[in-house]
This record gives sequence, structure tokens and C-alpha cells, in this order.
Amino acid sequence: MFSKVLVANRGEIAVRIIRSLKELGIKSVAIYSTADRESLHVQLADEAVCVGTARPQDSYLNMKNILAAAVGTGAQAIHPGFGFLSENSRFVEMCEDCGITFIGPRSETIDLMGNKANARVQMQNSGVPVIPGSEGFLKDADEAKQVAQKVGFPVLLKAAAGGGGKGIRRVEDEQSLAAAFEEASHEAQSAFGDGRMYLEKIMENVKHIEVQIFRDQQGNSVYFPERDCSVQRGKQKMIEESPCSLITAQQRQELGEIALRAANSIEYLNTGTIEFLMDQQHNFYFMEMNTRIQVEHTVTEMVTSIDLVKAQVKVAAGEPLPFNQSQIHLNGAAIECRINAEDPSKDFFPSTGEVKYLYVPVGNLGMRMDTALYAGCSISPYYDSMIAKLIGQGHDRLEAIEKVKRLLNEMVISGITTNQKFYLALLEDPEFKQGTMTTDYVERVFLPEWKRRENNAAV
Repeated sequence: MFSKVLVANRGEIAVRIIRSLKELGIKSVAIYSTADRESLHVQLADEAVCVGTARPQDSYLNMKNILAAAVGTGAQAIHPGFGFLSENSRFVEMCEDCGITFIGPRSETIDLMGNKANARVQMQNSGVPVIPGSEGFLKDADEAKQVAQKVGFPVLLKAAAGGGGKGIRRVEDEQSLAAAFEEASHEAQSAFGDGRMYLEKIMENVKHIEVQIFRDQQGNSVYFPERDCSVQRGKQKMIEESPCSLITAQQRQELGEIALRAANSIEYLNTGTIEFLMDQQHNFYFMEMNTRIQVEHTVTEMVTSIDLVKAQVKVAAGEPLPFNQSQIHLNGAAIECRINAEDPSKDFFPSTGEVKYLYVPVGNLGMRMDTALYAGCSISPYYDSMIAKLIGQGHDRLEAIEKVKRLLNEMVISGITTNQKFYLALLEDPEFKQGTMTTDYVERVFLPEWKRRENNAAV
């Protein structure tokens, strides 16, 4: 087992990892930018090293400085968290060259699954159902047109190396396809240095369902109860829950077996998430794989009582999984809201400044808040606007909803604007209460109605 681990991240995920390391008896090393000198993760870690100035490129994405910090402090492993370098295969290779363990999958696995077109082909070869579309990369707009005619419009052009919504274009008809192809390819080239594209049929009226898997160096593998991530805005998840209220126990097992088939086919190492779209007939289609711990891993932890970060560290150290499939039980339901420093009434414009006062309303069973906030800390404009995660777990979904509502009502964050009130309205929405919301529901139905009510209230 490692004696010291460097955490190559910031904010709530860095705090969350450091806490698990402490419980394992492992020393932690934090890295920070000049803007994060007073951050909570820096204060909690056993050691902290400044790796650059405020811009992510100069600090949290500065691979050489991060590795120098690991070597200089004697860290034997690096936990990347999510975002930043968590899915950067070059960074994994550099860790290996320095004799440092990367707590995650191998570099070749990240490369394979990070390229969405290659991942589609791999899943097809493994017998995993995929969304109808192109096989491999598209040579040009003419080939894209041929595939679109075959699967039917509307279609989605997607960057093979994409992420974060970049290099994606919805195309309604043949006439607009060529221009969309060129735009998306150019955007992908600028964002990722890779302009290659592929195409998928747009699956409408669907849910976004994902399955967390875990696999150790001995080849033992397990899956966890699915998460429903259908509440989205701008293709970004807002609320995640486990399990999906519409999926039966038999479907859960079938979906888990599909996810394990995918993980075993690529000899996956450590934890990752297979993401699917589920249609109205409950057919599942592979969408992509995230080769890291995810923001929403917390709801899985709440319904299974398993610390996924501790398991990550143990597996990375060569130990077998500390649990098997029969030991993973679904206990009730859990729901997570991502708390962002933003103003929903102003088109979710980011909010920055000093947190003047903070009240964290935890207490009672099944309540959790992951955050790096404290009274007096500053929210800077340099990083993602997510500042906290509220998670409620109950005997059933309705109780979980009520617990999250209580957390939202009681939490106080003054000095900045957050999306708390927006979530309170969303949790009262009839479609959400029924659990039937699809991926387009927030933008298509809820958000326009919410804006209308807000505007009327302001008059």
C-alpha cells in the first residue's frame, strides 16, 4: 500500500479524496495554483505544493510541475479526481516513466475509450449495443450524408476526441449537413487537436443511464446499481440519482452484465462508467465510457455504503477488489444536486466573490454535502462553477427527494449567487416527481415555464 499520494485536483473532489486517504492512514499531498493558496484542500492535506499561476494551463494542467511535485515530496501515486488530467493518456505515460502509480486505468485504455469513434467499434465487436450510426471515422461530409440517409434524420455529428459539448452539431436535414460537418470538425480541431468526426442517429425521448464498474488487476470485476442522469442543461448533468425509478431488478442485472462485458473486453483497470441511452422500450445503447471517478459517484456510495475512492487506491496498489458482486446491495434511493455559483435568472451567468457566511445543513441519516467552501473563501473566475454537491438518501425515492429539499432549504451561502432556488422548483416539478423526465425535459419544458414564472414574480 502507498504511504503517500498526491491529489492532482482542486475543490470538493480534492477534499473528498484527501479525507479518504486520511482514513486509510495515507499521507496526502495537495497541489494548488496561486489563486487557490487558501483553499480547503490545501489546508487539509499533509503537504501542499504550488504548481503554477491561476490559469489551469499553468497549474492543474501543468504535467511537468505536477510530476515534479510528486517526485519532490516522495509521493508514490497520483489520484487525478475528475476533469483536468484525469483522462489524459500522456500524463499517465509520464507517471509511469517517473515510477509513479496513476490511480486509474492504463494509458492505452484511456486512448481507446477517449476516442468516441474507436470506442463505438470496440463495443460493437464486444457485442454491446450501440446507437445506430457510422462505423469508425467519417472521411468527409459526403460519407456523413450517406450514413445519415441510412439511419434517418435528425442526426448528431460528434467529435471523435470530443468532450464538454464541443465539436457536436445536431443536423435536421440533408441540406444543412455539409456546413455543420465543417463547423464541427473545425471546432474539434481547435479544441482537441483532432478534427475527426463520426455520426449517430439522434435518440429522442430517451433517458441517460450510466453504470459504474470496477475491475482489479486480478481480473475481478463488478458493477454497481445504475444512475439516472437525465436532468441536464446544455448536455451538462444537473441532478443525478440511483437507481433509475423506471428500471426493474431484472433490467438492472442485464444492464450491469452488458457493462461488465464492455469492461472485460478491454481488460479495464480500476473504476469507470459506461454511459447508455435508454429508449421508451427500455432498450439500452452504448454512448461513451468515462475512464475516471465521476462527479456523481456519491449517489452510488450512498445506496451501497461503499467508499469508491478507497477502493480505487487499494486496486491501484495491486490489491484485489475489497468486495464482490454479491456484497453490493441497493439500499433505498439517493439523489444529488450540483450546487453551482451561478445565477439561473440571468441565463446561469457565473457568480464570483467571497463567501461571507456558510451554513452546512447536514445531520440525520442519509445526508451528505461535499464541498470545499468555508466562510471567507473566494470563488474565482478561473475554474468550474460547481462549488458543492448535496446528496440525500432515503428508504425510497420520495424520501430522498424530501431530504434533498430540506438540505437546499436550510443551506446558506451568502456573498455569491447559487442555483439553490432553481433546484427547489425543479424538485417540485410533477415530471421529476414521477421520474419520467428525459434528457431534453429541462430545456424543452421546465426552463421556459420557470423563466415565465420568475419574470411574472419580478413584475
